[in-house]
Amino acid sequence: MTLSLEDRLAITELIALHGHLVDDGALDRLAEVFTADVVYDLSDFGQGTLTGPDAIREAALAHGAANPVAHHVTNVVVERPDGGEVRVRSKGIGVRADGSCGSVTYEDTVVRVGGSWRIAHRSVLARRVPLGGAGQG
Repeated sequence: MTLSLEDRLAITELIALHGHLVDDGALDRLAEVFTADVVYDLSDFGQGTLTGPDAIREAALAHGAANPVAHHVTNVVVERPDGGEVRVRSKGIGVRADGSCGSVTYEDTVVRVGGSWRIAHRSVLARRVPLGGAGQG
């Protein structure tokens, strides 16, 4: 399966929409980004996995003021589809209210739901060392 340019653009915009919705507090719109049974994997942060947009919304609300005030997504790479799934990797930068920031890698599985693309699985991986650890001793 080859992705059209329109599909690639729609998937890239889908990845970007997440940050806008979260930063705007529009958590009731997360179903525009995720499938109803999305698995949101925060294991790399010791927080396990969340299933479904409602669980993601509840976790964000419980995190409260500890949430970043800004989510920026860059370096979006849409990889060749595997069957009906598309793999997407992107970099995320979160800016906290105190001005500090952190970086993550998002690894997403994106699927078509009806006429739209949605994230069916997201792993959020912390970026803790330079060069992915290469050259560290």
